[in-house]
Amino acid sequence: MSNATEQKNAQQDYKPGVFPLKKRKWGEEEPYIKFGPFKIRIPFVHYKFETAEAMQAIFMCATCLGAIPVLTHYLGLSHEVAWAMVIINGFLYFLHASLGDPVVPGWITPGIPLTLAFITTYDMGAERIHALIALQLLVAAIFLLMGITGMARKFVGWVPRPVQAGILLGAGILAVFNEFVPTGRFNLFPITIGIAGSVAAFTLFSATFKSMRAKNRIINKIGSVGMLPAIIVGVIVGPLVGEIPMPQVELGTFIFIPPVGEVMRAISPFYIGFPIWSMFVAALPVAFMLYVIAFGDLITTDALTKDADKARDDEKIDLNANRSNLICGIRNGIMALVAPYPQMSGPIWTAVTAAILNRYKEGRKAMDSVFSGVGTFRMMTAFYIMLFPIASLLRPVLPIALSLTMLVTGFICLSLAMSMCKTDKERSIAGVMGCVLAAMGAMWGLAIGIGLYLLLEKDFVNRQEAIADGTTAAPAATKEDEKK
Repeated sequence: MSNATEQKNAQQDYKPGVFPLKKRKWGEEEPYIKFGPFKIRIPFVHYKFETAEAMQAIFMCATCLGAIPVLTHYLGLSHEVAWAMVIINGFLYFLHASLGDPVVPGWITPGIPLTLAFITTYDMGAERIHALIALQLLVAAIFLLMGITGMARKFVGWVPRPVQAGILLGAGILAVFNEFVPTGRFNLFPITIGIAGSVAAFTLFSATFKSMRAKNRIINKIGSVGMLPAIIVGVIVGPLVGEIPMPQVELGTFIFIPPVGEVMRAISPFYIGFPIWSMFVAALPVAFMLYVIAFGDLITTDALTKDADKARDDEKIDLNANRSNLICGIRNGIMALVAPYPQMSGPIWTAVTAAILNRYKEGRKAMDSVFSGVGTFRMMTAFYIMLFPIASLLRPVLPIALSLTMLVTGFICLSLAMSMCKTDKERSIAGVMGCVLAAMGAMWGLAIGIGLYLLLEKDFVNRQEAIADGTTAAPAATKEDEKK
């Protein structure tokens, strides 16, 4: 099919929707307002509302609400204060789509065990909260430093391919392993997670289901809403097998307005005081490890968006690592000063971003712009988590939703890592590095990965011959090569 025919078909598929939109020219970015390094996009003005993402957000906000048990257990907060913190964090998620980042942001999920291990060395109460504030302020500072100096974008290019794959492998191993350890969620809800997880794997990754979608309109609709079918199955199966209580819908005041003042009095450094310097010193290694893990998320983000960008000619997707770092720095900084969050603020929610980008790759008729999908999803999750009926309905299934997210994230990370490696040697380096990272932490994993790469892949004597006989992967193609 010629490019002109593709353009004509895309224009025929395009439906402007209820609100007038800024029109995108073929092959260009979705319209935006330039503001320094940011590209501001306003819902209904610069991108459309996507019904599929709005529906998926109803149940996927269960993962956001899944932070509540962590906040109450580890920080000793009331349910209402913890819920308010989730809402504040939810609105900050929307900064990414609003400022030009084409992803669904999330937590630094694999780093949560590191954070909890660090803060639990301090006594419950103000001392523990001070430790968390120190850690999140340092994480914010690292993100901002990398974004402002421009090192973030270069950093992605500096990291060798097997090391990138090793980071993804380590994150994937951690995500899956922690669900199946004796204290993991699978042992608490084995039947529910087993059945719902199988549904998630089938609807998201199965070749059979992909063929079924192509032949049946109803099945295609089911597949277009990502992890929603698996969450619904969890809501149904859990109470039937007695692993979770039957959901009880409470109307309450319908919309829960977060008591920001109460949150700040309970946990903000402006009320309880700032941490002492020794806490910052103790938190520095953990903050660095969290950034290394978040850097792995940036690699995942880069791989997912590049894959989606190749699938469509009508829209150019611009992912800028420096901009992503700046937005993550802003989010972490605000949360540290208003409502410090053990989950931290990371650059991507891998499972949902992958599901949305998979639908995006089906063409403009399925999703007008990548920002239509990610923007709608985060806008609606921020709204849904404020509703009493939804929060009460999903409360029993919160640990199930969190477990499914971790398992799908692990599957995607492992899949991307394997696809990135081009030679047996690269796969071996990535495998060893991933195991070390999962077992001993991010710093050890990164050190082992870089050391193995320099020791085994680099031919400092005759690099050209090494590339020629296949013992070393060839350099990545330049933009000029791709154009040719």
